[in-house]
Amino acid sequence: MSGASTSSNLKVAFSYCVQQVRNYDYHHYLCLLELPASVRRAGFALRAFNVETSRAMDVASDPKIGLMRLLWWQDAIDKIFKNKVIEHPTAQALAAVISERKINKSWLKRSVDARINDAQKDVDDIYQTIEELEKYAEDTSSTILYTTLQAGGITSTAADHAASHIGKASGLLLLIKSLPYHANRNQHFSYIPVKVAEKHGLLLKQGERLEIRTDSRERLSEAVFDMASTANAHLQKARALADSVPKEARSVLLPAVASQAVLDSLSRVGFDVFDPRLNRGILGVNPLFFQLNLKWHSWRGVY
Repeated sequence: MSGASTSSNLKVAFSYCVQQVRNYDYHHYLCLLELPASVRRAGFALRAFNVETSRAMDVASDPKIGLMRLLWWQDAIDKIFKNKVIEHPTAQALAAVISERKINKSWLKRSVDARINDAQKDVDDIYQTIEELEKYAEDTSSTILYTTLQAGGITSTAADHAASHIGKASGLLLLIKSLPYHANRNQHFSYIPVKVAEKHGLLLKQGERLEIRTDSRERLSEAVFDMASTANAHLQKARALADSVPKEARSVLLPAVASQAVLDSLSRVGFDVFDPRLNRGILGVNPLFFQLNLKWHSWRGVY
């Protein structure tokens, strides 16, 4: 394949990544636009990879097909690091980034493995504790921030710690926002941990089987408040590290702004995840306000 042809194919692949993120992860699309040009391309490839894996189960008509897609990505990561060509635009863009930057394979594998483990759970197999859910959030969300920092050549323990907390907050809040979707699809709240559900009187025991009640929005809101409080604590910990985080890393951590927007939106509706206002604008926020707020944080070099 000629150099010109390869360059053209990569341009198409990266354009595809940008479009995927814009279509399915718009708030992160806006965050990525604030990255320095030298990191932005890698950021879109990594975030598009996350879009592909996060949507695998949702777009599949059969859970087995969704799981097959995740297993395909698990295998694709191995092939990419062995310099094997894969005919998929996101994989091609990711391969180009990995060939240019020092990206840790274990972070990408950890992300896919976590989604595979989640996909293999039975519908009524509920996470036991908030700590288990935090681990899932870190594996699927923080890892994208870790690899974006690596793509930018940023080596900072403080930045990594902040990314860990922001990823956990972002992941938890995404799961909270997805509760109505999963309740409608599975008639089940599998992302409310057993301990939290039990605390708020939402846990039902049917013999050996555990279920979470879907008939009390008030109790559900109380459980969501607890989960959101955990996410908020992670955001506060991330911001407490701000003075130690290198300036060049702060734009990578702008998803904290999106997480704060979700928290604010949840607070306005009394943590009722079924309130339709949560789906308005961007994360329940006026689009213009969200973009101006994001720009302000970017300009100030804060997250």
